[in-house]
Amino acid sequence: MTQRLNYFETTPELSKKYLEFSTALKKSAVVREFGHLVDIRASQINGCGFCLDMHVKQARIEGERELRLHHVAIWRESTLFSARERAALAWTEAVTTLAPTGVSDEAYRAARAEFNEAELSELTLLIVGINGWNRLNVAFRTAPGSADAAYGLDKAGLN
Repeated sequence: MTQRLNYFETTPELSKKYLEFSTALKKSAVVREFGHLVDIRASQINGCGFCLDMHVKQARIEGERELRLHHVAIWRESTLFSARERAALAWTEAVTTLAPTGVSDEAYRAARAEFNEAELSELTLLIVGINGWNRLNVAFRTAPGSADAAYGLDKAGLN
């Protein structure tokens, strides 16, 4: 598939602001704890090859174990994730795949059992952020790996 347009070139100011939002989130402890897992799971759900490729490479560069990366798609069956990681992944799925009735009280209670209000708010903002990036890159068909050199992702050794 051919990329439709480069939104960073077409709307540089807005794209830069959105990137600033995502960068600001990385200061949060909860985002540093779960960011790659959330980004990977949301990107899997949304079918965003560009973001999935990027976040798997970032996770490897930052020391995430390869088997855990393979298990993100099957996190419910895997024994490789902690209770907090499972809660983050479940919340990611609930917020990414909104039901017609919204996010259920059950999903909220399960998330609140692991996260305080500030953590859950930050985690939700992370999910909102990656879902936006997914939609941009799916809509404009950004090619997986096309930004590797710009973001230093070639260091992951996963070409």
